[in-house]
Amino acid sequence: MPRRVLIPILAALVALAAAAAFVFLRGDGPRAAVFAGEPTSAQYAVIDTAVLDPAPLTEAEVLGPATATLTSGGVSMVRESAALLTDCGEVMWGAQAAGCTQVVRAAYTSADRTVAGEFFLFNLADGRAADALVSELRTSGFVRQAATFDVSRSRAQARALGHFVTVSWVGPVGGGKPDLAHPQIALDGLGRTVISARVIAAT
Repeated sequence: MPRRVLIPILAALVALAAAAAFVFLRGDGPRAAVFAGEPTSAQYAVIDTAVLDPAPLTEAEVLGPATATLTSGGVSMVRESAALLTDCGEVMWGAQAAGCTQVVRAAYTSADRTVAGEFFLFNLADGRAADALVSELRTSGFVRQAATFDVSRSRAQARALGHFVTVSWVGPVGGGKPDLAHPQIALDGLGRTVISARVIAAT
């Protein structure tokens, strides 16, 4: 085969192999064994768009001392780490958060160290984008796991609340069978509290 033909073919094969390696090594992350998702509702109409609710999320608003420990049913979830990011794609695989400008990610562990979980709060353009993200999390992709817990026995809840989406994801640590309901309620409640304050402020 002539050299002038062989070189472009080899270059194309190398590029194809590199792309395939990237996809393979990146892979699809784990997802919750049990997932529930809810679209936004009329209750959040006053914050249905970022135009109606333009103030950006702040660390003080979501990650202040009051949310360092979250409690439900006598179970306390203690925050281990947290970040407020502007690259929403950094915390997801296989899903797109169209128009996302911010995402809060926080990892929590129960006081008895039997349950760990993560909380996410996405700031999107409007309720349609929020509903679309919840739908994608159900079928196309998911948030990336940072906390250490058993994904095969985990459960997650995603909610569109106006132009925001919250995700609470919890799972057991170790071989025990702890109740996951209250840890998840505790994390889910963080999103409800933050967004309810925005609804009240906009009313």
